[in-house]
Amino acid sequence: MTESNPLVEKYMSLDQGGQVQVLYVWIDGTGENLRCKTKTVEEEPITPQDLPVWNFDGSSTFQAEGCNSDVYLHPVALFRDPFRRGKNKIALCETYNFDHKPGVCNHRLPCNKAMEHEDVKAAIPWFGIEQEYTLLDKDGHPLGWPKGGFPGPQGPYYCAVGTGKVFGRDVVEAHYRACLYAGVKIAGTNAEVMPAQWEYQVGPCEGISMGDQLWVSRYLLHRVAEDFGYKVSFDPKPMPGDWNGAGAHTNYSTLAMREEHGIKVIYEAIEKLSLHHDYHISMYDPKGGEDNKRRLTGRHETASIDYFSHGVANRGASVRIPRQCAEDGYGYLEDRRPASNCDPYRVTEAIVQTTLLGHKKE
Repeated sequence: MTESNPLVEKYMSLDQGGQVQVLYVWIDGTGENLRCKTKTVEEEPITPQDLPVWNFDGSSTFQAEGCNSDVYLHPVALFRDPFRRGKNKIALCETYNFDHKPGVCNHRLPCNKAMEHEDVKAAIPWFGIEQEYTLLDKDGHPLGWPKGGFPGPQGPYYCAVGTGKVFGRDVVEAHYRACLYAGVKIAGTNAEVMPAQWEYQVGPCEGISMGDQLWVSRYLLHRVAEDFGYKVSFDPKPMPGDWNGAGAHTNYSTLAMREEHGIKVIYEAIEKLSLHHDYHISMYDPKGGEDNKRRLTGRHETASIDYFSHGVANRGASVRIPRQCAEDGYGYLEDRRPASNCDPYRVTEAIVQTTLLGHKKE
């Protein structure tokens, strides 16, 4: 039973006596799923540093052995809670092992180290991620698809309006408002090419905040869908066959790219990206590229996983330069390779490692 259930509402309106509920959220050992638990604190936290370090049973989240199961939670980003409202908060956390060393799925730490490098900070990198996902019913079937069959071919569903063309708009609208309330920098949303598939955009965000914002937006999406009785899939190719996959196209720019004549800097960054294609593929899904093999086929608005390509307004390229940016002579590039279930910390770290730090990590 969720907080939005009418039976629960009369309890949710009760006075909290000045105390605050803080939901600690973290990435589990799969590298793509989220977990959460709630703690009562005496005062409203203003920054993550106002919250105590907590812990959880890592043996139940694929993050520790049962004989030494405590894993530490360090709050790193704070958001308003759209489900409990009031002074209640959501705290995104990094995970640390029993010896206080970062957990295996704590990719935020190395990402933040890269973002704090003086060369990266001076470049003022901005990111925006287009998060695609698929809504499923309780049986794991794409929402609105006929049971035991398929909908009509792709074509009428992208940015569509009308019954039989869009499925799950209520979830999309509720999630949008939840993000705005929470403080997530959601920029927009649209129905995607495959029925029951949607996209929302987060950004522009500078540095480490891109990963923080996207992970919390995913948590909010799961919670909203939970209230509606639906499931969310971030699988990069949820339906085999002649259907589009799901990506997390990543828009990237530096100050030099955004200034007049920045197109030259954009092409210089693309050249650097082209030299390390395999490295980026390994960073762009949780399984080192195995998930993206099903999606990056050279069909359905994707490039082949086997080689690097780029082009203006080309959605079949690894990296696209938007037509408007090419005409203006400045702007940003779009890396279309990241999978929908990617870790945005790994994606953004890889991009700055390659384009700004001389690829020191490979």
